[in-house]
Amino acid sequence: MNLRNSYDIVRVKIVIGYDSNARHIVWGSTNCNDRGEALVEFLNSSNIEILNQGTEPTFCSGGRLEVIDITLGSFGFLESITSWGVSSEPSLLDHGYILFTLQGSVPIRLIRNPRGTNLGSFREGLRDRLERGPQMNVKEEGGLGFTIHWVQQAPISTYKDKCPLRPLNTGRQSLKWTSELESLRRGLGRLFNKCRIDNIPHSWDLYTEVRRRYKKEVRDASKDQLKPITSVLGMLKCCYIVRC
Repeated sequence: MNLRNSYDIVRVKIVIGYDSNARHIVWGSTNCNDRGEALVEFLNSSNIEILNQGTEPTFCSGGRLEVIDITLGSFGFLESITSWGVSSEPSLLDHGYILFTLQGSVPIRLIRNPRGTNLGSFREGLRDRLERGPQMNVKEEGGLGFTIHWVQQAPISTYKDKCPLRPLNTGRQSLKWTSELESLRRGLGRLFNKCRIDNIPHSWDLYTEVRRRYKKEVRDASKDQLKPITSVLGMLKCCYIVRC
């Protein structure tokens, strides 16, 4: 109810990634539960629709494959969503990455960053602007007012010139990705596919352990404290050797 009330008040176009823990055949689950029935009832009475496409499982834990992650959007957004799917990239969690393309233009927020301004260039630009100022008779009221306005606007105009608007970068700093991490990522993906085929509890236990170690290595790399991951690569090799 809070979601519906907020949407009705704001009236903006929204896209929501929702870990619903609800099952319903409407979004590709294998069966329905009470939570799923309640969610479908809510969506039928709102201006929000399901953007999921296909029945690829979004959740995998211990051999259990299910669709419980839902992408919701404002009514009419479905036509703007293309290439919706579950990525094969290891997500380090029991839930897979949801990827899709939203067609249409997206507004870009532009800002000025004073810390990125070259103070030397700013001083030179300000000095040049003041020297090129109009020669007015400051003894007259009109000339004095115009000169005051020119002096007031000179720093602002110089600042805008030397510190132009740039797109706001909200992304996190990229981690230190290495060939070892890339090899481990690919190996984890192959192990996941093997576990899906075998569907044996012991295979899933091995996958969970390798994924936990991989997650730790990625976390260490994101802190720029990359540690040797030979032991994890060795574990992957053992997983392929051992026939579960």
